[in-house]
Amino acid sequence: MTAIDEQLSIIRRGADEILVEEELVEKLKKGHPLKIKAGFDPTAPDLHLGHTVLINKLKQFQDLGHEVLFLIGDFTGMIGDPTGKSATRPPLTQAEVHENARTYQQQIFKILDRKKTKVVFNSEWMSRKNSVDMIRLAASSTVARMLERDDFSKRYNSGQAIAIHEFLYPLIQGYDSVELEADVELGGTDQKFNLLMGRQLQEQHGQKPQVVLTMPILEGLDGVQKMSKSLNNYIGIADEPKDMFGKIMSISDELMWRYFELLSLRSISEIDSFRRDIEAGKNPRDVKFLLAEELIARFHSVDEAVSAREGFIAQFAKGAIPEDIPEHVFETDDQGYAIANLLKDGGLCTSTSEAMRMIQQGAVKIDGEKVSDKNLRITPGTHAVFQVGKRKFARITVK
Repeated sequence: MTAIDEQLSIIRRGADEILVEEELVEKLKKGHPLKIKAGFDPTAPDLHLGHTVLINKLKQFQDLGHEVLFLIGDFTGMIGDPTGKSATRPPLTQAEVHENARTYQQQIFKILDRKKTKVVFNSEWMSRKNSVDMIRLAASSTVARMLERDDFSKRYNSGQAIAIHEFLYPLIQGYDSVELEADVELGGTDQKFNLLMGRQLQEQHGQKPQVVLTMPILEGLDGVQKMSKSLNNYIGIADEPKDMFGKIMSISDELMWRYFELLSLRSISEIDSFRRDIEAGKNPRDVKFLLAEELIARFHSVDEAVSAREGFIAQFAKGAIPEDIPEHVFETDDQGYAIANLLKDGGLCTSTSEAMRMIQQGAVKIDGEKVSDKNLRITPGTHAVFQVGKRKFARITVK
């Protein structure tokens, strides 16, 4: 196996916290593969790049010769993870959980080595538990301990409901570590309480407590809020190559380094050399190209990554309009079609208020000409290409 100092350097990369690092060193000194656990509840059918921060770290452990346990929380998924939630989350049905779990397994092996990854489901042991077992598990912690968790505490203090079953979630996640005899568990910074619960339960069951490694929550395209489908600031790993490329190119130059650190499999020294190149005058866009190509090659193919880059250059660097843009035909009266309504109805904006903001920001064009009048009305007989931002186009006819 790789020397301990070298392993630690790789393991620390991008990590927010390692609890307790001295214990990790002791485990590594034993010289045999460690059991590295990370759990994912199949609450949505597709993974986005935010999810892959943990999967990349699993891949690093895997490349260092350790055993990766990819746990699909099909049992906990039906409870609903309360982490960060301001209200009790409705549980998923068993059918929804199983379908989402199926797609997860298809997607994770775009990063992990299928032959070296053990996929486990916590229903394997939790479904065998009876009511007495669950009561005993519930007795392993206290309400006071649960209320130490920030989100529970906030909800309790503000008078918002906390369902009893939500307290079971961190207990079951922790018990998964007991069943798997995990040496290390990975999770986002928002999962720290649950991960530490695993240490507590392992000690109660006479096991050496797992080391907890937390990873940062990846910011979405806006560079502010965490990547999330509900916030529409995400890059799905199942996105079409051209869409993925365009989204990656839309992130800020500053956020690009965060993505390199957490998503790229390139070495730190190579990424540092990119920084030096930019400081010496290289266009940041060219470095961002490398990030976009790497990620698309990982989730699609090298050829599709090259094609996406060429398409991006043709479309944006040279001002070309994509060939496969949607077409719409709308009817209006002599007063014309209000521009904000047209952009919304044409699928270029989610609402008229967003359309107004985009016009104000100078992001709306008609046949390449910028629109500045929020009260503009599109008259009958108009046939033009409407554009919002760099990536949204539609060919619209108004009768």
